[in-house]
Amino acid sequence: MKTTPEHDLRIARITFASVYPHYVDKIQKKGRTLEELHQVIEWLTGFGSAHLEALISDKLTFAEFFDKARLNPNARFITGLICGYRVEEIETPLTQKVRYLDKLVDELARGKKMDSILRSGPESRKKNR
Repeated sequence: MKTTPEHDLRIARITFASVYPHYVDKIQKKGRTLEELHQVIEWLTGFGSAHLEALISDKLTFAEFFDKARLNPNARFITGLICGYRVEEIETPLTQKVRYLDKLVDELARGKKMDSILRSGPESRKKNR
């Protein structure tokens, strides 16, 4: 799925620090914890809680944030709709990474089991192939 260059540029310029509080609110309203959110972010990006706090403090854009990240190789198994886009069909790498994160946060807020979110249990590997 193609996104517009304007859409991709807008996403690249958004700071992770400006979106992070929305992630926190979304998951906490549904009874999930900050530790679970950080676990999901660490799984996708490799950033532990301390490193994540530093990146938030530095107000990195999503482009800078994902330039520093080590994307989990199983991220390719993240599928489904988020913000009207099927994440596995997004052609712009940065936009796809941001939507991967959005999708994981959404799954956490919807109450999915952590093994399924992190694509680590045998049932999630079968579903996401």
